[in-house]
Amino acid sequence: MLIVEDEAYVRESLATLLDRRGYGVTAVESVDAAMGHLGSEPVDVVLSDLRMPGADGLELVRTLRGSGSEVPVVILTGHGSVDSAVACLKAGANDYVVKPVDPDTLDVTLGRALEHRSLEREVRYLRQAAGAAAEEPLGESPAWKRVLAQVEAAAPTDSTVLLLGESGTGKELLARRLHARSRRHAAPFVRVNCAAVPVEMWESEFFGHRRGAFTGAAEDRDGYFRLADRGSLLLDEVGAASAAGQAKFLRVIQDGEFRRLGDRQPTRVDVRVIAATNSDLDAEVSAGRFRSDLFYRLNVVRIEVPPLRERPEDVALLARRFAEEVSAQLGRSAPELGAETLARLRAYPWPGNVRELRNVVERALILDPVGGLRSLDLLPGPAGPPLPSAEVTAEGELNLREAVLRLERDLLLEAQRRSSGVKKQTAALLGIDPRNLSYYLRKHGLDGDPDEGR
Repeated sequence: MLIVEDEAYVRESLATLLDRRGYGVTAVESVDAAMGHLGSEPVDVVLSDLRMPGADGLELVRTLRGSGSEVPVVILTGHGSVDSAVACLKAGANDYVVKPVDPDTLDVTLGRALEHRSLEREVRYLRQAAGAAAEEPLGESPAWKRVLAQVEAAAPTDSTVLLLGESGTGKELLARRLHARSRRHAAPFVRVNCAAVPVEMWESEFFGHRRGAFTGAAEDRDGYFRLADRGSLLLDEVGAASAAGQAKFLRVIQDGEFRRLGDRQPTRVDVRVIAATNSDLDAEVSAGRFRSDLFYRLNVVRIEVPPLRERPEDVALLARRFAEEVSAQLGRSAPELGAETLARLRAYPWPGNVRELRNVVERALILDPVGGLRSLDLLPGPAGPPLPSAEVTAEGELNLREAVLRLERDLLLEAQRRSSGVKKQTAALLGIDPRNLSYYLRKHGLDGDPDEGR
């Protein structure tokens, strides 16, 4: 509860009354002070006087609604200013109460405002759930069932979850399932790709900033952690976080607080963190590139998501689902998938995993609409020389990590060569999200010419 009232006696009386009725109360004397508090602390409902020196209750409502805030606002007004209170309702206030305040009337009005917000959250969640229904993580294989069992066990808790697996295996869908099955399901689910956040914008993007905190900061901004307050935050590609970013992640996960750029006081949040990566975090920790203390904080519940090649029983099920979805988008009926087609799909190794399977199905339905997926293009790109492989030296060099890094770099170089350096095509050849490609290029120092290092 945030009370905004310029008269000290009224402010203190309301705070005492509502504190006794079970509200956690903060009371401030002006709209400016209210906006400062709202920018740093979660608030469920605002009770604001209408007439105040400087900015008034109407301006507070307009500012909140203009910024997209849905926090309920109840206006306190005198007998002679009911028309002004109605103007507040039109601007987005939830209700008003006439002074002198009757405690029971106030209690009912505040309860109604809170119930309204709860219903809004429920409707938003149901809409999200309906939209995500088609993206239910499908699979009947033993490997996939083990993963879903781990998700079901972890979902009701607030424990941090670490999802490990190759790109395109469905880590984001599993993260959404973790959120949907948790007690936080009515609150926001926020997903951010750590590899896609520019280094110079890191603090502002994750933790927000105050207006004027730096050149170009024209208004207050909430970062991802504040946006996910009381909900879940998916830190996708967490292995791409810089050393400074890792330190800040550790603090907010440990202490539940951070400091926005330009703020003197810390902001507290209640966020469940879900981390995902296709990197080998154990090896990154051993090499000193990823903080061990952050790793242990993230690695509370560890779920390893199998690649599609390890769950061939699911290929036909997924292919049929994707054929139905794509056909519906194209305004056609879904084709029957023949035994030969399904056998080819099951035999393919799917380096791009489930994401690649969907792309292959979509491409086949667009280019050969009556072929029933018989014209499958299962080659990752135009034919070229054999891809380089990691070699074992005569001296017996068997360092697995070094060999994997060499192979990873060679694959990047080959994909760049085949695509003439066009990043979207390079990512498609590698079966990864284009947003993740920059991370891999930086990791191997291949941001420039595609022939670099050859």
